[in-house]
Amino acid sequence: MANTDSRVTIHMAASLDGFIARRDGGVDWMETSDEFADGDTLDPAYVESFHQAIDCYVMGSRTYETALNFEAKGFGWAYGDKPVFVLTHRDLPKTRDTITFHAGDLARFVNERLRPAFRTIWFVGGGAVAGECLRLGLADEIRYTMLPVLIGDGIPFFDKLDRDVALHLIKLKAYKNGIVETCYEVKGHPAETGKFA
Repeated sequence: MANTDSRVTIHMAASLDGFIARRDGGVDWMETSDEFADGDTLDPAYVESFHQAIDCYVMGSRTYETALNFEAKGFGWAYGDKPVFVLTHRDLPKTRDTITFHAGDLARFVNERLRPAFRTIWFVGGGAVAGECLRLGLADEIRYTMLPVLIGDGIPFFDKLDRDVALHLIKLKAYKNGIVETCYEVKGHPAETGKFA
């Protein structure tokens, strides 16, 4: 039984033209040197309390590999000690006890395993995972962190949506580094089931 208090959020950082990575998976363009004088400053205490409010993370295998690569380069593990669920059929290294691999029916996984156990569930990548989450009507909100750069081509934020998805803007915030955060509520949640390949 799904927890009606739980909330599924899709969140990703992307270029202004809607790409989360280059075709080869590169994210070198995420460093921004832009300055927006009227923007807000990110307070580290706010960021920490915000991260503490997230109960678990869900991601695809390529996003997981990117996170491992960032950690290997000395940037740390972005997800702290929170549970991380990686959607994959591949055999990937498990670097900590908080990581769980899952393959199979995504709707059942979210509604029967995640929603009863967690209040705030964040899907953090990639495009195929975000698209499937929306196609199955699992997402309650979308948070889009837009970076001030156009990269022209790459992996899209949402992969192959088969229908329009109506949204309602809840929040919009701009920061001094030129990044803009938007938060949208997803209107309607069709009851469907399906498998994540």
